[in-house]
Amino acid sequence: MNTQNKSVFAERLTPGNAVIAMIDHQTGLLLSCRDQDVHLTKTNIRGLCSMAKTLDLPSVITASMPQGPNGPIMPDILELLGNNVIERSGEINAWDNTDFKGAIEATGRKKIIMAGVVTDVCLMFPAISAVADGYDVYAVVDASGTWNETVRNAAMMRMTQAGVKVTTWAAVLAELMHDWRSEKGMELGGVLGEHTSYQWVYDSFLAAQPNSK
Repeated sequence: MNTQNKSVFAERLTPGNAVIAMIDHQTGLLLSCRDQDVHLTKTNIRGLCSMAKTLDLPSVITASMPQGPNGPIMPDILELLGNNVIERSGEINAWDNTDFKGAIEATGRKKIIMAGVVTDVCLMFPAISAVADGYDVYAVVDASGTWNETVRNAAMMRMTQAGVKVTTWAAVLAELMHDWRSEKGMELGGVLGEHTSYQWVYDSFLAAQPNSK
């Protein structure tokens, strides 16, 4: 890895250097996700997308043969990020699709916040391929899903070995927020509170503010 690439991988996530990629969060595929509670999976996906919307991050959504048994993209993602979905006709690895890869390239951003269903295929394959092409990929495993914990853990290990940064959506939010005093700090705190048990902390903070009454 050359010095230029090292600097890209060491650089922090910011609202100005990241793009979010949501891969194959399709209703048929989501039925197979059993590595965490299905309601938690949906909550995490909504949290990740709400964060992206709050920060106005460029987003790329793709689906594999949505007219078939995989089904359409889950409505929550379309509600929050828009319904411009890149439909793939057969490529299992989304990175092999020229429209998907081209949409990422068009943003000019080298850091990809990526989630996919299922974790060990739809997330892992393009994450590893993107790293090989010089991108810094943050694989959001709790906004993804797969058959069981063993499969998820194997995918996490393989991605880590390939240089993918395995992470969670709340950790991504915190890194992008950087400082509670940032322009979007309180809004992002609200997103975190709405989708996690951090709500109690956030509510306590709001209640202590002088203008809360």
